[in-house]
Amino acid sequence: MPEPLQIEVTRGALVESTHRAHAAVVDSGGSVLYAAGDPDRLTFLRSSAKPLQALAMVESGAAERFGLTDREIAVMCASHAGEPFHVAAVQSILRKIGLDEGALACGTHAPGHGPSAAALVRAGESPRKIHDNCSGKHASMLTLCRHKGWQIEEYTAPVHPVQVRLRQVLAEMAGVAPEDVYVAVDGCNAPVFAIPLRHIARAFATLAKPAAVQPIREAAIQRISRAMRAHPEMVDGTGGFTTNLMRVAGENIVSKSGAEGLFCAGALSQGWGIAIKMEDGSARGHPILVPELLAALRVISADQSERLRELHAPGVLNTAGVTVGEVRPRFSPTAEILSKVAKRQ
Repeated sequence: MPEPLQIEVTRGALVESTHRAHAAVVDSGGSVLYAAGDPDRLTFLRSSAKPLQALAMVESGAAERFGLTDREIAVMCASHAGEPFHVAAVQSILRKIGLDEGALACGTHAPGHGPSAAALVRAGESPRKIHDNCSGKHASMLTLCRHKGWQIEEYTAPVHPVQVRLRQVLAEMAGVAPEDVYVAVDGCNAPVFAIPLRHIARAFATLAKPAAVQPIREAAIQRISRAMRAHPEMVDGTGGFTTNLMRVAGENIVSKSGAEGLFCAGALSQGWGIAIKMEDGSARGHPILVPELLAALRVISADQSERLRELHAPGVLNTAGVTVGEVRPRFSPTAEILSKVAKRQ
């Protein structure tokens, strides 16, 4: 088994912490082009599943029936920050399907966007379900329920038709059998799915460049990918790493992160899927590891990689704003990764 990728965190001249990452780069046919660590590691998709879950809704015809915009579809794929434009988009979806936020079965937490959270406090308001970063995903599930005529009550139960359908679509995109998808409960109270890391990468390869799929699914995939890339701020939030990655990469990347250090992306030009799982569940290494790996794969340019590092990797700062260390890759990826990818193609 290849060694995991490693990211070091220094303080002064000493390495204080090390983050280990498992990674898989896969084409849409399921061939592993590059792997680090264990590409078969059983991994929860967490919020990285959201574009795949929204796919079930879009391909059903519900998006057309209810007149959903691309911004609304993007927020359905989001771990949004609870900014006013996120909240407004989810409210708009619920209005279109004849529901209000009381139908949402997700929990409640403050907006992840600091100024938006502070604005709620100043207004004397408490966070509501609509502010939950998964409220768009839940609105997508409810939209599919309304379109199919399924009951709204208990729509998060694993046996509910909407969850059965979402699991089936995920399995088809990832190239696994539905019965081989492990199911647990996510942080937002909905089912969460686990499959091997390389199959997560395969799902994102198909999201990037659909092959051997029915025309209805291909059109739905293209709409989701287009919506996410056109409105990355809806998917993550102002200044978020995923937001800036899709902006900096132009038209070539569709990406979605997940809790516990999961990062997924599809490279449109190459038709590849990339899945990275930080072993310790920390996403601190993503702004270093992801640009390094994508540049080594020539999915983004060296200039684009450097731009992302400028935006998201200022170093280890203390409370006085002084740089006291750095977060750096402990691997030299370019020659090694390119040679491995060339051998697999």
